Amino acid sequence: MAYYQRQSTTNGRMVVCAHGLTRTGRDFDLLADAFLKEGWSTVCPDVVGRGRSDWLSDPSNYDMAQYLSDMVALLARLDHSEVDWIGTSMGGLLGMLLAAQPGTPIRRLVLNDIGPFISSQALGGIAEYLGHVGPWPDLVSVEQHLRRVHAGFGTLSDEQWRHLAEVSTRQGSDGQFYLHYDPAIAEPFAQSVAQDIDLWDLWERIACPTFVLRGAESTLLTPDTLTKMQTRGPSVTSMTIPQCGHAPSLMQAAQIQAIADWLRE
Repeated sequence: MAYYQRQSTTNGRMVVCAHGLTRTGRDFDLLADAFLKEGWSTVCPDVVGRGRSDWLSDPSNYDMAQYLSDMVALLARLDHSEVDWIGTSMGGLLGMLLAAQPGTPIRRLVLNDIGPFISSQALGGIAEYLGHVGPWPDLVSVEQHLRRVHAGFGTLSDEQWRHLAEVSTRQGSDGQFYLHYDPAIAEPFAQSVAQDIDLWDLWERIACPTFVLRGAESTLLTPDTLTKMQTRGPSVTSMTIPQCGHAPSLMQAAQIQAIADWLRE
């Protein structure tokens, strides 16, 4: 498993940033740069099958158990007694799984547009584009695709969309561009979308303070689920981000600042 690390020499704080289902650790470039200016170290892994990490020979192993095992190994390698965890979508689910463990190293948990309940209908929306990795003839075409399928990221600048296109792709031997993840990830996901994800029992085992960001137009994290999260389980602070769906990009200065302010508390 590959990961991107920015190491501060001025502070012991370590922040782990975990991306969504088809994304990579490079999604957090702007946030990690901002945190480094705060004196905080960051680690942004490419979950297996994504980015620079290896692809699995058996697609059935693309599951939360494999991802959790890899993250436990990563945390052991970092050798920090405490870390803060920022997780977007799938990365947030991993954060919840880790935070619910006895003796967890997670000090504070940030969940980006994800909670302990996701309806099968919302999962079906992801399945519609999952596995469509290209090819595209150029980065302009990739960017157009990303703007369409990830409109929920919110209002980004042309420069930010271009950055996402650059870090989301690999160029094949044919000279064309492909999204930088294993299309076989779609196989086990397709088998899981027939039923809701219900992790309320897990949620109630989490004790660390938790900050939940919700895209105002999100269908994955509904207002009803967010309300329940604030009455069960850990102490929750929440923020709803306008003009975003699933999931806020965490590339906007205001979103990065809100997270940094909360982590300082």
